[in-house]
Amino acid sequence: MSDAPAPWERDFESPGRSAALGTSCMAATSHPLATATALGVLRDGGNAVDAAIAAVAVLGVVEPTQTGIGGDCFALYMPAATGRVHAINGSGWAPAAASTDWFRDRGIPAIDPTSAHAVTVPGAVAAWGRLAEDHGTFGLDRLLAPAIRAAEDGYPVTERVARDWRRQLTKLRSQPHAAATFLPGGEAPRAGDLHRQPRLAAALRAIASGGPAAFYRGEIAADIVACLRALGGLHSLDDFAAFEAEYVEPIRASYRGYDLWQCPPNGQGLTSLLIARTLERFEIGRLAALGAERLHLLGEAARLGYAVRDAVVCDPRQGRVKVEELLSDRHVATLASRISPSQRIADLTPAPLPAHRDTVFLTVVDRDLNCIAFINSIFDDFGSGIVAPQTGIVLHNRGSGFVIDPAHPNTIAGRKRPLHTIIPALLTRAGRAVMPFGCTGGHFQPIGQMQLLSNLLDLGMPLQRAVDAPRIFARGEVFEVERRIPADAVAGLRALGHVVTLAENPLGTAQAIYIDRERGILHGAADGRRDGVALGW
Repeated sequence: MSDAPAPWERDFESPGRSAALGTSCMAATSHPLATATALGVLRDGGNAVDAAIAAVAVLGVVEPTQTGIGGDCFALYMPAATGRVHAINGSGWAPAAASTDWFRDRGIPAIDPTSAHAVTVPGAVAAWGRLAEDHGTFGLDRLLAPAIRAAEDGYPVTERVARDWRRQLTKLRSQPHAAATFLPGGEAPRAGDLHRQPRLAAALRAIASGGPAAFYRGEIAADIVACLRALGGLHSLDDFAAFEAEYVEPIRASYRGYDLWQCPPNGQGLTSLLIARTLERFEIGRLAALGAERLHLLGEAARLGYAVRDAVVCDPRQGRVKVEELLSDRHVATLASRISPSQRIADLTPAPLPAHRDTVFLTVVDRDLNCIAFINSIFDDFGSGIVAPQTGIVLHNRGSGFVIDPAHPNTIAGRKRPLHTIIPALLTRAGRAVMPFGCTGGHFQPIGQMQLLSNLLDLGMPLQRAVDAPRIFARGEVFEVERRIPADAVAGLRALGHVVTLAENPLGTAQAIYIDRERGILHGAADGRRDGVALGW
């Protein structure tokens, strides 16, 4: 009799982890301190929104490479009592003075991701405040307290954060305020070192006391604007004072009998829905999980989805994105008809957009089964590399997602939001939440989400196994694989015409919580590609 594990069962003699299980609540984040923070809020009577805001604020301190109050956020929140999916867009806009002509007249063909022009007004704090006021039970004073303590008293740098930090020495050394904040003694902290950010603690304390207005209308805004204008930026205090996060109508598509929800453009959630609707036309669950056939189908559906995204997605307030038409049966059938099982599509050319892979995603389900999928980002590692001198805030570089082309819908303009890559996701069935989930990684996020979803629904993998499984990334001419993809699959992909390369970094970081209503169990999964932890009770 063999003791070998059954299909998809965890091999307990190999490294790995089991899913977290609970009956009351669950939190899954990319850092142990953030997960502990979320659980503390839930223990004290807070709901999923409260726990998510407190956790993401901590992540902005302890994972400064990935996120912070100088970035943007999106969230999908579904209160169990109403069954309505609320989507909030916390992405910031370009300065009012920005225009395509301004850049063209100065011979600037693309926005440098380390320049002041790459910094749009950070939208995260506005979104946190709106969510807390409308759906939370605690105020920002209570929710930001753990982040303030971490910034003021210090936090131990984890292994993955130390690794990412070390890779950004050139960027940090190029900006004196960044170096002073993040290179103590001239070097990046090592794993296990204690790091403090007292100026950031003071900024967080001001927001905890004064709310979002303290960020957008007070000394914090003045510090950021002065910093950016000294570096050639077009920003004004009015650009900050006029900004608000907004609720938007979520979009959805079906997949294997479930509804997959996303935020609408200017986010790239449409891409996930296009991939899902295209894949649904193929019996991908009959194929080997890591075989060339299945990876080819995943890759081709993704390449088609990204090509559509790159051609049309923009800020819908300054351009039209025909979401219903793009998700229609007719359009999806046309996309699917282009996929050949025997060769790669040769004529896809995406728009030239910068690579970006640095974000945090977290999810919380509370005792009432209210659930939230929450994503927050400063874009690149340490964003633009620009740190506001008085407040110690790392400023993102989301504006580098604009193009400088008057004919393109995503061209830069005043008070316009760029195409955005950060996308929370929510799976529902019959009007009830099944799984809030998401995957970080910039452009990678749509194909990352769909690999997790296909692993779960097509192949029947347990949740943690679906998160842990090796990944690919296909967009345009790019076809990257993690090193755990089998050699014979790589050879098969190359035979189909794909130019396969080994991914420089692990592809994305996923977190998910699956609600098993039949058994009354919450399954939480967090990605080992970072320092993620899922816990509940």
